[in-house]
Amino acid sequence: MCCCYSVFTMLFVFQTHVLNPNLDNSRNQNDCICTTDQIVVIGETVCPLQTPEKKHSESSRGRKRKPDTQSENSQGNFPQAFHGGNGSSPVRGLPSVIRSPQNSHSHSVQGSSVSNPISTSIPLLSLVQTDLTGLKLAALEMNKNLDLEKKEGRIDDLLRANCDLRRQIDEQQKLLEKYKERLNKCITMSKKLLIEKSTQEKQACREKSMQDRLRLGHFTTVRHGASFTEQWTDGFAFQNLVKQQEWINQQREDIEKQRKLLAKRKPPSSSNSQAPTTNSEPKQRKTKAVNGAENDPFLKPSLPQLLTLAEYHEQEEIYKLRLGHLKKEEAEIQVELERLERVRNLHIRELKRINNEDSSQFKDHPTLNERYLLLHLLGRGGFSEVYKAFDLIEQRYAAVKIHQLNKNWREEKKENYHKHACREYRIHKQLDHPRIVKLYDYFSLDTDTFCTVLEYCEGNDLDFYLKQHKLMSEKEARSIVMQIVNALRYLNEIKPPIIHYDLKPGNILLVDGTACGEIKITDFGLSKIMDDDSYGADGMDLTSQGAGTYWYLPPECFVVGKEPPKISNKVDVWSVGVIFFQCLYGRKPFGHNQSQQDILQENTILNATEVQFPVKPVASNEAKAFIRRCLAYRKEDRFDVHQLGRDSYLLPHMRRSNSSGNLQMGAGGSGPAASSIISY
Repeated sequence: MCCCYSVFTMLFVFQTHVLNPNLDNSRNQNDCICTTDQIVVIGETVCPLQTPEKKHSESSRGRKRKPDTQSENSQGNFPQAFHGGNGSSPVRGLPSVIRSPQNSHSHSVQGSSVSNPISTSIPLLSLVQTDLTGLKLAALEMNKNLDLEKKEGRIDDLLRANCDLRRQIDEQQKLLEKYKERLNKCITMSKKLLIEKSTQEKQACREKSMQDRLRLGHFTTVRHGASFTEQWTDGFAFQNLVKQQEWINQQREDIEKQRKLLAKRKPPSSSNSQAPTTNSEPKQRKTKAVNGAENDPFLKPSLPQLLTLAEYHEQEEIYKLRLGHLKKEEAEIQVELERLERVRNLHIRELKRINNEDSSQFKDHPTLNERYLLLHLLGRGGFSEVYKAFDLIEQRYAAVKIHQLNKNWREEKKENYHKHACREYRIHKQLDHPRIVKLYDYFSLDTDTFCTVLEYCEGNDLDFYLKQHKLMSEKEARSIVMQIVNALRYLNEIKPPIIHYDLKPGNILLVDGTACGEIKITDFGLSKIMDDDSYGADGMDLTSQGAGTYWYLPPECFVVGKEPPKISNKVDVWSVGVIFFQCLYGRKPFGHNQSQQDILQENTILNATEVQFPVKPVASNEAKAFIRRCLAYRKEDRFDVHQLGRDSYLLPHMRRSNSSGNLQMGAGGSGPAASSIISY
């Protein structure tokens, strides 16, 4: 089709411009070309304007037809054939015969030498092409209008959706403000109720303390020269018990005297013992009657009258029963006295707490950091106070430790203390273990005061429990040691590992306040980080020698030399052994009744080469062997934390095998105690 069209075009160009050159001047006035963005009007027919896509396709098609159209006969005439006036429209470059069917018809009627088939074929071809192009333009325009309507409809939909979203946002914003207001009201009400409850509890504690002052005792101020000291005075409960003990002692002394007198009246064991007794009475009476001085005080008292054997045994049995009853009463009084001493310790602790709380600047329930509502004081240390608080955001109880620096300190000392506290915070913040107290937050109040927020535990620490109960069973102590070792294993598995360095009963919290529950380790103020820069094969340098609690530190921490001693996690292993010993026997293995100064001066720990176990209370050989492994004098012989965690004594629900039993026998154990089977 393209080839035929090219041939027809060339023939018509030849006819128009060569045979009849004046044909261009006789154009029909009805011929007009109107250009728009999309169409060209030729006469009364709508023709499509060539779009870039069509230009590209026709140019490529024209390049393919180039050898056919530029023949030798038409070379040089083709550009003139398609040159059409001053317009830039491609249609104006077409011959007038092609542009107008009327012109092509008139030329054929005037008797042109060109044959009729060619002159009639061109208008027919032009009509068909024009009609097809008009349909396409109409379809394109219709599609464009449809697309435009769709886009306008989409825009309207998006605008409506945007309006709906804005309306929803406004509604949600109003709802959010409403909930915020409601939440603020709830927080305000919670604060009010918590403050009321805390105030009532404080009042009840003070009333109870006043009542216990009379029953248990109180502190009195006594003057010694120019100074005043506080002296404890026991209450009437202790005074009554002391009086009962004195009465029992007096009764015991009287019974002992009567028993001595009874022993003098004990009849002889011979068979003729009754005859002399019968004959002696008249002689004594006769002697008294003769002298006539029975009431003379200067006379030698007569010998006690002898009793019969039955009377003697009867009276002896009465005295024994009375002594037994007095002993029972004395034991009951001793039990009551121990109970009162425990209650008195609580009373003394509560009196000190109340006194410290009344003198604290945070006693009136302030809200710190707009979040933590302080309720009541838990305890007070050298430079810190610990308050029970309520987290208003997380809705949970917390322990807020308030560090107050001495205002008279130098700035360098304040900076060191703050640096030490920040170091403890960074170490403690990264720890996440169920046997370690969690650290929630850290913030400053002013230049001399900052706070740390810790997990709150309802119970007391192990030190207070041991002061109240002295000791505990081996099962309870073993459970506590298992939990401590589990926490130490975690501290040595994280990167970098951590040495606690200050393990002691005061830093072990009993969650439920009992020895049969969960424990949590706290206070990482003296902990050491075993990073690669400071930790080597033989340990790390002890840079804080002299710090810590001496009863629970191993011998290597007391070595003094040119270089600081080397420590490792075996420091905590030694502390575990001391704590376990104290739980079992109610006393410390080394330096029990000594002060820290005495321990340091007398080198008590440096001389603690071997641990000695008391006879009572009785503990298993396995427990003693475990303590020996923890308290090995040389750190090279002592277990580390990982070995301690794999110790057979701490494995749950394990029975001692025959091999371990043989090891115990070889270690010196014998008899039923050495061959006993432990099962928990």
